[in-house]
Amino acid sequence: DYRARKRLITQDKNKFNTPKYRMIVRTSNRYVYCQIAWATTKGDRILAAACSKELPLKYGLPGAVGLKNWTACYATGFLLARRVLKKLNLDELYKGQEEVSGEDYTVKSNNEGKKDKKSKDPEPFRVCLDVGLQTTSTGARIFGALKGALDGGLDTPPPVRRYPCGDQEDFAETVHEYILGKHVAGYMEHLEEEDPELYKTHFSKYHEADVNAENMEEVWESVYEKIREDPAHVKTEKKLPPKKKIKRAKLCASQRQDRIRQKMESFQKAQADE
Repeated sequence: DYRARKRLITQDKNKFNTPKYRMIVRTSNRYVYCQIAWATTKGDRILAAACSKELPLKYGLPGAVGLKNWTACYATGFLLARRVLKKLNLDELYKGQEEVSGEDYTVKSNNEGKKDKKSKDPEPFRVCLDVGLQTTSTGARIFGALKGALDGGLDTPPPVRRYPCGDQEDFAETVHEYILGKHVAGYMEHLEEEDPELYKTHFSKYHEADVNAENMEEVWESVYEKIREDPAHVKTEKKLPPKKKIKRAKLCASQRQDRIRQKMESFQKAQADE
């Protein structure tokens, strides 16, 4: 959506070359991808990135289960926020929402009331949500990633945040259930009572990973704790691809005859020298 992109990347002239950061959220059929990028004349530059694929590999999620639902989006946005703040050495200044809850949270600057410029801390890291062509309906997964980034300590402009609760007054309880995967656990219990055979096939990967409705909350709480402990990205050593053997180009008839002639001449010369 280039019309939306133009407004997301346009920076005020009085801010000179200050980057305008965007939080890009994209979902595929299997994973959730979150990035923080800024635009240049040569293309976008990526400051930090996170993928839900990392949750089972590094952060203790037992098995690759539910890597594209609302809870996984929240965890990926939370991981991105903590990662970029650690990269910029702001993770100790802005710790975000330390207790997992569904209450609306906005990071506050540490410079309120400080008049001396030398004693001021850096301001919170501010990003704009980039949803691309995805539908921003109430309860959309992209707002789960936004909620995770807010709880992680990022600052965003105050748009309409369309969480699954809609316009309910007690939205905190509903959002808290989604953060801990209780909506999935509730559906598991319902399906187990209504259709046990469909329940076994539909949640087969959950059974293989020993994840059920009873321990769903504990699983996601442990994931969030491990993200806070070590959100940094570790580069893996990539193996170089094997060198391909370069095949010689095929020779035409005249080239083959000339090659045979050169071999015969060199052989006759060697015989004469002996």
